[in-house]
Amino acid sequence: MSYGDRLLLSNQRESQISRFRAWVIFVVPLLAILFQVYVPLFFQFLGFVELPLLVTVYFALMRRSPISGLLVGAMVGLAQDSLSKNPLGMFGIVKTLVGYFAASVGLRFDVEHPFIRFLLGFFFYFFHQVFYWVLAGALLGRQVSFDPQTSLVLAALNAFVAIFLFHFLDKLKDRA
Repeated sequence: MSYGDRLLLSNQRESQISRFRAWVIFVVPLLAILFQVYVPLFFQFLGFVELPLLVTVYFALMRRSPISGLLVGAMVGLAQDSLSKNPLGMFGIVKTLVGYFAASVGLRFDVEHPFIRFLLGFFFYFFHQVFYWVLAGALLGRQVSFDPQTSLVLAALNAFVAIFLFHFLDKLKDRA
């Protein structure tokens, strides 16, 4: 099997879902949301990190179930909405779609590979930004600024953070 073939799942053993203890499923997203809300107040340079999105992508990829990814995305998105000044439901809708699509990708690709994790972090950050912009215009009639070049740079920075965050979260998997 060549290196390129390793990016796709090759057998049933590799496609097993990862399991986490119950506290990990609740505490990690909560800490990510609190980070998103409070840390940029003190350290503005960390405002670019979209930890709730990265946590949503991670859990959806690892669970490899579109329904599970959908639920994780909805819970994280609505919790983030409740603590932000945005209208309730905007992050909920966007993160629900991200969770669903990330879990669907997790069924097909070897999401343990750092290069795939970087690409998925990049793609889902950009997808999140574009879809939020579309929804704000369509549902709320708001003009939200969207700069594709800035979003691409921020997507790359978030993808870089995702590699290290996902590696850390891998250590929290249930080894049973």
